[in-house]
Amino acid sequence: MALYCAISNEVPEVPVVSPSSGSVFEKRIIEKYIIENGVDPISGKELRVEDLIEIKTPPIVKPKPPSATSIPATLKSMQDEWDALMLHTFTQRQQLQTARQASLNTLELSHALYQHDAACRVIARLTKEVTAAREALATLKPQAGIVAPQPAHQAEAGAAGAGATAAGGGAVPLGMSAEVVSRLQERATALTQERKRRGRTVPEGLVAPDQIRAFLTLASHPGLHSASVPGILALDINPSDHSKLLTGGNDRNATVFNKDTEQVVAILKGHTKKVTRVIYHPDEDTVITASPDHTIRVWNVPTLSSRLVTESQRVRNDSSESPHFLATRLPECSVVANEHKQSLSEQPNDIGVLYLERMSMRRCQSTAVLRSHEGAVTGLSLHPTGEYVLSTSRDGHWAFSDIRAGALLARVPDAAAASLTTAQFHPDGLIFGTGTDNSQVKIWDLKEQSNVANFPGHVGPVTSISFSENGYYLATAAEDACVKLWDLRKLKNFKTIQLEEGYVIKELCFDQSGTYLAIAGTDVRVYLCRQWQELKVFNDHTASATGVRFGRNAQYIASTSMDRTLKLYGIE
Repeated sequence: MALYCAISNEVPEVPVVSPSSGSVFEKRIIEKYIIENGVDPISGKELRVEDLIEIKTPPIVKPKPPSATSIPATLKSMQDEWDALMLHTFTQRQQLQTARQASLNTLELSHALYQHDAACRVIARLTKEVTAAREALATLKPQAGIVAPQPAHQAEAGAAGAGATAAGGGAVPLGMSAEVVSRLQERATALTQERKRRGRTVPEGLVAPDQIRAFLTLASHPGLHSASVPGILALDINPSDHSKLLTGGNDRNATVFNKDTEQVVAILKGHTKKVTRVIYHPDEDTVITASPDHTIRVWNVPTLSSRLVTESQRVRNDSSESPHFLATRLPECSVVANEHKQSLSEQPNDIGVLYLERMSMRRCQSTAVLRSHEGAVTGLSLHPTGEYVLSTSRDGHWAFSDIRAGALLARVPDAAAASLTTAQFHPDGLIFGTGTDNSQVKIWDLKEQSNVANFPGHVGPVTSISFSENGYYLATAAEDACVKLWDLRKLKNFKTIQLEEGYVIKELCFDQSGTYLAIAGTDVRVYLCRQWQELKVFNDHTASATGVRFGRNAQYIASTSMDRTLKLYGIE
């Protein structure tokens, strides 16, 4: 049954019924009528638009007009339907392509996420393995020269044999015997005569200032110390083999590194706190390290060749080894040494490898632990004889010790009871300098164990001092962003290098000829002595530089930093 609008008498498109009269209306017509009159057109009663009730009816399909049945109209209708079909098909193809591309992008993203997750897992696993490998390196790779810490009772045995132990825990000074004083004097006399004979002659092969200006960064080595406890705090170069460098780190280890082969020769473990001072012995396979753990450790780090010679001689004299062993076994073993990277033979042999590993572990060890201080050790300097070491400490004392006997010979307090921050021997070895945390630089007579001169002028704790090889220049630095140069003959300051405000100076170092002075701190700088002209500034470190050293004849410069890197500078 069709519904008809009570107003228009036509079939409504949107039928509604009035609750007032019950009549059916076209919605748009009745709404206009209500807006104009406000009453039901049939009953005359008040009616609102909101009162209308919409009737749900099936949609009405209007029949085609008679004109649509003609052939032209039919053809046009079919053409319109074809066009609509083509448009719909085109739209569907576009949507399909978009969906496929989105699916491909989703697949690529999923693949990338899986790759990233796998990479993170691999990195985490490798980091864990590297950490474990480093901790086990002393036993897993003895051919690398890893030095295991000496047991405490063995370390103390040497010190106990040389001297008693004080009630406070520090060793009792044995005193400087006449023999020791005589040895010091003889060495000083020989060095003074050699310096006079040499005069101002520039060493053959010394790099010229223009070449220093052309220095570039040749290498950067970030893997010498732990990444979890970053920072390299100390640096030294082997005076007899300038390819070997020694570093001390925040990770409580010292590392011997060969710059030519780019390999770690030895990792020295034993300190319980960070390693802040290191020294490479000029004539022996010995290194010395100091730490805030109150100790100074002396290490034996022999080269591969010296281990082979020593053990070959021992085996030849050992009746338990077959005479045929060295002729057949040892020459046949093939071991790539970190410091030489060369093969002993073409054919590998497990027995030879095990023998060399056992030999390496026995030869590399901590030979002495010096407990000369009751506070953090802050300064370390080797005497020119190579037999004694000078140390300073936060406990306000300087100490003079025999590194071979492991004995404390002298321990002298600072008169002002100030903490000592640094120390270095004069090139002749009869006097030395110390820095204090109250801005003083003091010169001491070693034989008399007395303070003979003071150099005031700095502001803040003294951070570094360095004697020139010429014997009469002393460079000092403190937390006042300046370097002061002192003439030891006149005992006065003749030059002050003022750096930028806020510049931090960690270390000073003259080259072996006394021609150049290097500064490590906010950056690394090199100055030409006498003219005190700045030659080069290196800004490669991303944190403060903590150490700087010159290679032989200043052929290269090495620096360390809190950014965990050892950098080498030179001419390509």
